Amino acid sequence: MLKIESLVKVFGEGSINQKTALNHIDLSLEEGEFITIIGGNGAGKSTLMNSISGEFDINAGRILIDNKDITYMPEYKRSKLIGRVFQDPLKGTAFDMSIEENLAIAYAKGKRRGLTFGIQKKDHQLFREKLALLNLGLEDRMKQKVGLLSGGQRQALTLLMATIIKPKLLLLDEHTAALDPKIAAKVLELTRDIVNEQNITTMMITHNMEMALAYGTRTIMMHEGRIILDVQGEKRANMTMESLIAQFEKNAGTHMNNDRMLLKD
Repeated sequence: MLKIESLVKVFGEGSINQKTALNHIDLSLEEGEFITIIGGNGAGKSTLMNSISGEFDINAGRILIDNKDITYMPEYKRSKLIGRVFQDPLKGTAFDMSIEENLAIAYAKGKRRGLTFGIQKKDHQLFREKLALLNLGLEDRMKQKVGLLSGGQRQALTLLMATIIKPKLLLLDEHTAALDPKIAAKVLELTRDIVNEQNITTMMITHNMEMALAYGTRTIMMHEGRIILDVQGEKRANMTMESLIAQFEKNAGTHMNNDRMLLKD
């Protein structure tokens, strides 16, 4: 479904600040796989997602979705295939528009029709039904501006917007990191429910190693622009945070000193 071949991204090429953020990354995802991605600061996690989404050009390699080469496809065209939720709750929504209007924009993505004045009655009902599934009471506040929502409410809405039309690939870039633990747990529960129900191929970055093993079907660890660990199946199911740390230190050849990655809450 998703295939990444020898992906390279270099920042500041030719300067004294040159940094190889992605060093010949190879990665394949099957339909419906849910991969969690962990790694320290500067490991290349967000750079990998930005490369897939088309936020910037890569230096070498190929990216394919359903055997279609999207390596040089503009970001706006990729957005028809890819849904994304960012760490910052302020991203992904139009704060000065209503909940209903934000959903209408997301629902129109990829469809051959212009935005007409007003929202059709059947679409309004669909939005209400989808919002009710979030169990946050937003279905009764559809005319309210998104800028008035809390961070957790906005992230839940952004998640719904990213999946209201099933994407080929869903990218979650530490989408609960800025939320308090209780709200983060709720958004993660919603994430798992939506992904499982729609069988969406998903990549989720997290700083929490325990969470990385608890969610999804496969876990990869990145270090200095490379994938140094890829676990799934029974091996992943039996892996503890301690054994994951030990495997990281063995494969990376260094001790883990990133406190954020060791958090449990």
